[in-house]
Amino acid sequence: MHMAVRALLAADLEQASRVCMAAFMGAVAESLPPLGIETFARIASVEGFRARMVHDNVMLAYAQEDRLIGIAELKEGRHVAMLFVDPAAQQQGVGKALMAAMIEQARVEVLTVSASLSSVPAYERYGFTCTGEAAESSGLRYQPMEMRVAPGA
Repeated sequence: MHMAVRALLAADLEQASRVCMAAFMGAVAESLPPLGIETFARIASVEGFRARMVHDNVMLAYAQEDRLIGIAELKEGRHVAMLFVDPAAQQQGVGKALMAAMIEQARVEVLTVSASLSSVPAYERYGFTCTGEAAESSGLRYQPMEMRVAPGA
């Protein structure tokens, strides 16, 4: 079976949105107020992705044959904006492969992420540490975290 990390294409956006929503609804949504779910749905919508594609964002897909099972987004080479894996494909190294690809694209010494509270242990396994208190923005609760990466890696 062919699996690979590649650039996210415009043609992938519906699948990408579905993967994000499935992972989010399964792991994060129950801990949030309705506003947070609404905010995330907007961020993860096809239109949301399309709007960010024109900015300085690296968007990656993890594809299994022609099916998307993971999605990652690195903003300005310094901030992990998204990392979602299809719930059926979790614990299989997909997130790790996407994280490694984002680290390769990093343009700073310290990568940051605003991790959903349920994803903190996963980010800790990737090497991130918590920085400061958990916070809330537009109904989304998150934990600021960072990881030192080798400069120019």
